[in-house]
Amino acid sequence: MEREIYIREAFPEEDSLIAQHFYQMWLDNHVPSDSIESDWLNITLQFIECARKEGCHKAFVAEIDGRAIASASCQLFAGLYPHILKPESRKYGYIWGVYVEPPHRRQGLAKKLTLCAIDHLKSLNCTRVILHASPPGKPVYSSLGFSESNEMRLDLL
Repeated sequence: MEREIYIREAFPEEDSLIAQHFYQMWLDNHVPSDSIESDWLNITLQFIECARKEGCHKAFVAEIDGRAIASASCQLFAGLYPHILKPESRKYGYIWGVYVEPPHRRQGLAKKLTLCAIDHLKSLNCTRVILHASPPGKPVYSSLGFSESNEMRLDLL
């Protein structure tokens, strides 16, 4: 018998779960654990707290039988340079930390959570949504209409 999956807004008490999913996302993308700060949990919790206060942070979870098995976060994009453009011209939202536990992948949960994040960012009158996709995530985001950007990189290491 299939169990029902429920998608909802995350509670602040679930910030540690969001942080754990974010950490696990990096590991699943083949980032060695010794490349991750040992204080990753507190770093992530502090980031979420600040983002909630300043950037309209929201997180969403998918749960089965009362247990969260996937999550995604979003917020206003703080930017990398001064904001001199009017918000109606350029107000970006950012989606991060989309994660689905391995046994529950390929069921459309990442897509559903991303759509929740998009809806939240729309409610904030964002003009664009940005995210950085892992190789396995690219098809999910492409199917939602995301296009590859003009971001250019120069690796220095």
